[in-house]
Amino acid sequence: MKFFICLVTLLSNAAAVQDLSGKMFIFPEETNTAHVKLMPSQDSLSAVTVCHRSFTDLTRDHALFSLATPTKQNEFLTFWNAKKQTMEPHIRNAKAHYGGLDYGVNKWNSICTTWDSSSGLVQLWLNGEPLTKKYIVNSALSGKPIITLGQEQDSHGGNFDPEQSFLGMMSDVHMWDYVLSPCEILKYMTGNKNYTPGNVVNWAALDFQLNGRVLIEHKEMSCK
Repeated sequence: MKFFICLVTLLSNAAAVQDLSGKMFIFPEETNTAHVKLMPSQDSLSAVTVCHRSFTDLTRDHALFSLATPTKQNEFLTFWNAKKQTMEPHIRNAKAHYGGLDYGVNKWNSICTTWDSSSGLVQLWLNGEPLTKKYIVNSALSGKPIITLGQEQDSHGGNFDPEQSFLGMMSDVHMWDYVLSPCEILKYMTGNKNYTPGNVVNWAALDFQLNGRVLIEHKEMSCK
């Protein structure tokens, strides 16, 4: 039997580096303020992999990972379009569409997005399954990045729309400055603890700032 245990931390406007292994962020209400802010040091990326796990009952649009720069609000964005029932990776304000997905509510979904500027190809992985590679854009990400979890940036670091906010739980957020191999992605997807952690964003050494009502809980444990 598994259950969520309520050891809750509510923090606001305080930057910290923490090992969040075995923990999750909780976004418990629809707002245009509550979010987690990440500030990666790299300001130029020619290839990217982003992975995260999320749990929600939302049936409307919502953002899962939003990276903006001063010149491009959707420098790297993972977005669920509820009307079209498509997952949309956005890179440098261009986007691709992935439909026919088993992106279910009230369950944990593991998502990875890879992109390489040398080919311009993006690929989405969902719950252990690779999807079609698609051309999106072949110029490198550039500019001072701000990453938000829980909100979609319509400007650099702000201008949030509550109807695009994320409501639910999120865990195991990682970002790499290269395309992760299929074997490494599968290790992540299946919960193998030997996968290579992100070298841009690392859940086990996360430099973050909580804003508004965002909570941290232990993810789950087994009762014996």
